[in-house]
Amino acid sequence: MTDSLIIVIAIIILALFYDFLNGANDRANAIATVTATKALTPFKALVLASIFNFAGACISTKVAETIGKGIIPQENITLLIITSGILGAIIWVFICTLLGIPISVSHSLVGGLMGAGIFAGGLHIINWHILTNRVFLAIILGPLIGFLAGAILLSIVTWLLHLFFYDTPTIKSERIFRYLQTISASFMAFSHGMNDTQNAMGIITIALLAGGFIPCFEVPLWVKLTCGLMMGLGTFFFGWQVMRTLGWKLTRLESKHGFAAETGAAIAIVLMSLRGMPASTTHVIGSSVIGGTFFQSIRRIRWTEVEKMVIAWVITIPLAAIIGGFAYSLIVIFI
Repeated sequence: MTDSLIIVIAIIILALFYDFLNGANDRANAIATVTATKALTPFKALVLASIFNFAGACISTKVAETIGKGIIPQENITLLIITSGILGAIIWVFICTLLGIPISVSHSLVGGLMGAGIFAGGLHIINWHILTNRVFLAIILGPLIGFLAGAILLSIVTWLLHLFFYDTPTIKSERIFRYLQTISASFMAFSHGMNDTQNAMGIITIALLAGGFIPCFEVPLWVKLTCGLMMGLGTFFFGWQVMRTLGWKLTRLESKHGFAAETGAAIAIVLMSLRGMPASTTHVIGSSVIGGTFFQSIRRIRWTEVEKMVIAWVITIPLAAIIGGFAYSLIVIFI
């Protein structure tokens, strides 16, 4: 076995473990609201999310390209940088998942790669233009669009309820929105597949390319299938803590809130995915949940949980970058 093959295999294992953690943290967000409102059981939500998550991953690979060859240009990235970057992301995501803190798994990987790249070749090795126009812009736009979309959609839903179901008992309207949430949850899972699922796909593909095992950057089908499977397992085994934070702790949700939040977040994520912008599902769905509640009843929002989410939003990239850079330094010493 050649050294490059051993390193590529190690990267694939690390990327799949990262994907497992992604499922435990970020993908749990995609089904948190639909389980919190009891529109679907956790098992049914997981199966539904798995199907549409994979479908979304097959539609577009622009985010995978941004992660794989956008942050650090293809000609500058090495197998050691990739290994260190994924380690930085894994360590940070693992810590936050244990604590039940919903963070951006995408931005953890961005930070890990940045830190490893800077330690390896200095600031000039980073493609700052891509970072500014795709990553940093997504950090700002994601929560903003999610908040506005959630607020607007809930306002429309409330108006329609008043218009068409004025004399209808609340229980009946809740039942209708539980059915609608099945659709919105599917849409949310689809958008997640177009964005977050592609992080590990981008890492594995660029590792295969850097190791000389594929001729060009094109995500193989087996990579999509494997990443989708590992993400599903992560959600099933370790996603419940994060689901409780977004589904129960941020605000008290009803089916109409869940429908508005999921639909608003999914729209925002799809739009950013089409532009190759790695969005934070956590920040977008969290902001959409808050936006869907804010103008109706601000007292329903639990601001201590919002504060935790905002802090994690701010510190994720720099801390993941520090861990990624430290990992690169250690690997260089021991190799």
